[in-house]
Amino acid sequence: MTRRIAGLLAALLISIALLAGCAGDKSAKTGAPEQSKELVYATAKDINDMNPHLYTGSMPAQGMVYESLVENTENGIKPLLAESWETSKDGKTYTFHLRKDVTFHDGEPFNAEAVKKNIEAVQKNASKHSWIKLSTKIVSCTVRDEFTVELILSEPYYPALQELSMTRPYVFISPKNFVNGETKDGVSGYNGTGPYKLTEHKTEQYATFEANESYWGGAPKVKKITAKVLPAGEMTLLALQKGEVNFIFTDDRGADSIDVEAMNRLVQSGDFQLVRSKAMNTKMIVANSSKSGPVHETAVREAIWYSIDRETVSKQIFNGMETAANALFSSNVPYADVDLKKRGYDPETAKKILEEAGWRLESGKEIRTKDGTPLTMKLYYDVNSSSQKTQAEFLQHTLTTIGAKLDLIGEESSSIAKRRATGDYDLLFNQTWGLAYDPQSTIAAFTSESSYLHTTKGIPKAAELYKKIDEVMVSADEKTRKSLYADILTLVHDEGVFIPVTNGSVTVLAPKNLKGISFKQTQYELPFEQMYFE
Repeated sequence: MTRRIAGLLAALLISIALLAGCAGDKSAKTGAPEQSKELVYATAKDINDMNPHLYTGSMPAQGMVYESLVENTENGIKPLLAESWETSKDGKTYTFHLRKDVTFHDGEPFNAEAVKKNIEAVQKNASKHSWIKLSTKIVSCTVRDEFTVELILSEPYYPALQELSMTRPYVFISPKNFVNGETKDGVSGYNGTGPYKLTEHKTEQYATFEANESYWGGAPKVKKITAKVLPAGEMTLLALQKGEVNFIFTDDRGADSIDVEAMNRLVQSGDFQLVRSKAMNTKMIVANSSKSGPVHETAVREAIWYSIDRETVSKQIFNGMETAANALFSSNVPYADVDLKKRGYDPETAKKILEEAGWRLESGKEIRTKDGTPLTMKLYYDVNSSSQKTQAEFLQHTLTTIGAKLDLIGEESSSIAKRRATGDYDLLFNQTWGLAYDPQSTIAAFTSESSYLHTTKGIPKAAELYKKIDEVMVSADEKTRKSLYADILTLVHDEGVFIPVTNGSVTVLAPKNLKGISFKQTQYELPFEQMYFE
């Protein structure tokens, strides 16, 4: 590692130590508030609109309030609001038998009619959900009796149950909260069936969730959870030291509120514990192949790939909490164990690729040019993620050694998501959907205007890629499906549009006396209802 990067990382550690010292060991208050034994977690963004059929709300918060028919677990799809189900021989019809002991938070019964109304409400806003292929396959939802509902698809679709298990949009809100019989233009309340109720929300300040004492799965033992909006970094660290918050976790954008060294320091104080899930996703840099400029070229994207020292990122920035990633998906993801071209950290190879592609470094110059165009790109990162900022600075320095300039721009995650959807970016940090949803969800998003369409549509074989994606989603033959996924992953890997950095997990920093901390098969929510104070 160069002196400059070593200095950067050292400065980061020193700043954390200074912040820790400012609080003072004797005056700092840590752990759960003694009187209420409530969880108060820091979040860099407000919970926003909790309408579960749209996408602006906080997914961890929505996961406390709303539920789906089925749940994706480590052992496969299991019952949730549906006790059981059958699939027709042709794979087009799913018949769900619902639980009979469930009510919405407002007292309304959960039954087949409520399921039908919710699914139809989602489908009335189909263009919003085009990234979920299931939304394009649903033909009808029919009530068979009070607790039996039938979902009919236009054709077999193997990920149907996985997509029905997602945090949104196929979850259920009380029909009394619909506006004019729909949810696409807003809802009048946020009454789900989940273990917690949203009881108070002050925008950009906090949101309070209280235990649903009538929850069909049993009342949660932690009776109150508060999501407190705080800027990531120094403010969150000080709030933890003062006892103003007592719980943080990796958010639904893959960002941590404080960096690894600060977490370890709090654990060493004896008041906190650090719990990590297994690898859930791949953190990556997404390149816009459809935008004119350097990143439109495969050679430039490959050169960036070879310029990332993933081992240093893993060990020095994440303190080993995340592992180096060399492909879009880790090999434990279904269908992802594919033999792909190896691209390790190799700046000399990066320089050679650029030279062969016509990017010349003139004598006395620091930045390469091609036909008068400088090799300059913009990288967008989440301003609330200290690890993304550090990675961006690290990569910025490395690229200067191969004759490329990287301009760094930190923005709110919502702004970056908008850029991804509109194509207004060169490079940006992102992550795969995660273990419960992949490979199908991330790959389906390759064709979605709200996700990765601008990432993929500029590559020469885009039409072939999209055709294979359509085929794999409806394939009923396992061997054919495996072959199609191999072709899809090889194609995007060779084009270098998704540049992997690390395999990420969900990290929880919690009071030492909090028990029952576990993880779902998804990176977007936590099973708060299983937690309790000792």
